[in-house]
Amino acid sequence: MQKSGATSESRDSRLPSLRRLKFWVWFEERAHPSDLQITLLWAGIVGFCGALCSIAFRVATSAVHKVLTGSSAPGLAESFTHLPPLLRFVIPGLGGLIAGAILYFGMRWRGQVASTDYMEAVVLGDGKISARLSLVKCLSALFTIASGGSIGREGPLVQLSSLVASLAGRLQKWSIPRLRLLVGCGAAAGIASAYNAPIAGALFVAEIVLGSVAMEIFGPLVFSSVIATLTVRAFLGASPLYDIPSFQLGGNWEIIPYLLLGLCVGMIAPWFIRLLRASEKLAARIAAPVYVKMFVGGLIVGALAVLHPEVCGNGYSAVNAILRGQWFWQTLAVILIFKVLATSATFGSGAVGGVFTPTLFVGASLGFLFGDAAQRLPGHLLVNPSAFALVGMGAFLAAITHAPIMAIIMIFELTLDYQIILPLMLACVVAYYTSVSIEKRSIYAEALRRKGAGDYRQQLAELHVRDLMKSNPLTVQPTARFAEIGEKFIATRVNYLYVTEGERFVGAVSLHDIKNYLNTPELAGLVIARDIVRDPFPVVRPEASLAEAMERFVHHDGERLPVVTNSRERRLIGSISKTDVILALAGSTRSPATVRSVDG
Repeated sequence: MQKSGATSESRDSRLPSLRRLKFWVWFEERAHPSDLQITLLWAGIVGFCGALCSIAFRVATSAVHKVLTGSSAPGLAESFTHLPPLLRFVIPGLGGLIAGAILYFGMRWRGQVASTDYMEAVVLGDGKISARLSLVKCLSALFTIASGGSIGREGPLVQLSSLVASLAGRLQKWSIPRLRLLVGCGAAAGIASAYNAPIAGALFVAEIVLGSVAMEIFGPLVFSSVIATLTVRAFLGASPLYDIPSFQLGGNWEIIPYLLLGLCVGMIAPWFIRLLRASEKLAARIAAPVYVKMFVGGLIVGALAVLHPEVCGNGYSAVNAILRGQWFWQTLAVILIFKVLATSATFGSGAVGGVFTPTLFVGASLGFLFGDAAQRLPGHLLVNPSAFALVGMGAFLAAITHAPIMAIIMIFELTLDYQIILPLMLACVVAYYTSVSIEKRSIYAEALRRKGAGDYRQQLAELHVRDLMKSNPLTVQPTARFAEIGEKFIATRVNYLYVTEGERFVGAVSLHDIKNYLNTPELAGLVIARDIVRDPFPVVRPEASLAEAMERFVHHDGERLPVVTNSRERRLIGSISKTDVILALAGSTRSPATVRSVDG
C-alpha cells in the first residue's frame, strides 16, 4: 500500500511538468519563434524606447533654449530674430563654452568599456557602447543645439537610441552579430524619429552603416524605424516635417533642367565635404582645450547671426521658408554662404551633433537658386524654384552621403508626391555619380577610415565558427530520464538537447520527438535519452568557415548546430546560431568603398 501511494505521489508530481511541456510543444509547433523573430521583437522594443528618448531630448532642448534666450518661439531662427544683436552674438558662444566644458571634463571619465560612437560600435566594434560617455556627448550636444549651434540634432538622437539598443542586447547576452544589428536598429529608430521617415531611417543604416540590405538585416531595421515613427506621431502628431509645395511636371522637357541641377550639385558637394574636413583639421592643429575651441566656434556663429539669425540651428525653419519661396535670391545667396561658414565653425570646433539637416538646407538653397536662375534664362521657362529646392535637397544629400537610394526615399517620404519622383531620381543619380568622380569618400568616411573600417570588413569575411560559437551548450547524459529532459526543455526554451557521454557528442534529443510520450506518463517514466536520441546529427568543426556552417544549416531545421572537435574525438565544445552566421556573412559582403561613418 505504501509503495502504491508513493508511485501515485510521484506520478502526480510529474503532472505539472508534463502540462508545461505539452504547452511548450504546442507553442513551438504553432508559433516556433526563431532567433530572427525574437530579434524582430526586440527591434520593435528598441524602436519604441528610441522614440521616447527622441521626444525627451526635444523637450530638454526646448527647455534649455528657453532658459538661454527667454524665448518660446517655435524655432531657433525665430527666437534669435527677436533677440538684440549682443545676445545673438553671446548666446552661441556661451552654449559652446558649456558644451565644450561638458566634453572636456566628461571625457576624463573614460573607462575601459567600449566605443562612444555608435557607428564605431556597429561597424568596427562588438556593439557595446559606453553609457556614461554617450550621455556626456548627448548632454554636450544638448547645449550646442539649444544655444543656436549650426548642427543637427539627429546625432544625439541616434546616439541615445543606439545606447538603449546596446544596453538591451548586452542584458540579453546576445552574440556580437546580433548585438551589432540591434544597435543598428537603434540608429534607424533615431533617424526615423528625427525626420518622420521610417523607410529612409532603415535605408540609412542598411546602406551607409551596415552596408547590406539582406532581409535578415533590413527587416529588423524597418520594424524598429516604423515603431519609432508611430510612437513619435502618437505624441507629436503626424504632420510632415516640412511644408512641401505642390509639384507638377509640365512636360518631359522639364527633366533637362533637373538633370543639370544634379550635375551642378554633384560638382559642389565634394567641396562642401572638403571644407568640413579642412575646418576639423584646422581646429585640431590649435593647441587649446575643446571648450575654448567650441567657445570660439560659437562666437563665429553668433557674429554671423547678428547679420542673419537664420544661420542658427539646423536650418529647419530656413528650409521651410525656402520651400515657400519667401526670400529673394540675393538674400538667400548671402544666407547660404553664412550657413556654410557657421556649419564649418560648429563642426570643426568639435561639437557633437549631425550635419544631416544642415546638408538639407544647403541642398534646398542650391536648388532654389538654380531654379530662380532658370526662370531668368531666355525663353522664359515656366519652372517652380521651390520644386527645384526640393529636388536639390535630395540631390545634395545623395552627393555628400554617397547613398542615392536613401536620399530618394527620404525626400519622397517627406513629400508623398509621386510627381516629384522622376526628376528626383534622375537628379540624385547624376549628383551621386558626379560627386564620386571628384571625391571618392563620402562625408561619413573619414572617421572610420582612420579607425580601420576597411580592415573590419575583411575580419568579418575571415571569421570562423570558433569566433561565433557559444560555449557550454546544454547537455544531458544518455541515461537521463524523461522528467529531466522535459525540465531542461522548459527551462531553456530550446528545440534540441545535446546528448554527451562524458564530453563526446552522441546525438541530440528533439523537442518534437518527445511529443508521443506526453499523453502516456507511465511510458514516459521508462524512457531515457538513449532511446530517443537522433544519431547521426549534423555537426560543424570550430575551424570551419561560416560559409561551410551555412551549408550545414541548409540541411538542418534547427536554429543551432553543435560544434565538435575532429570526427574521431567528437568532443562537444559549443554551439553556433544560424542567425549569427547569416548576420556575419551579410556584414562581410560590403565593399571597402562603401565603408562610411557619421559624426557624433
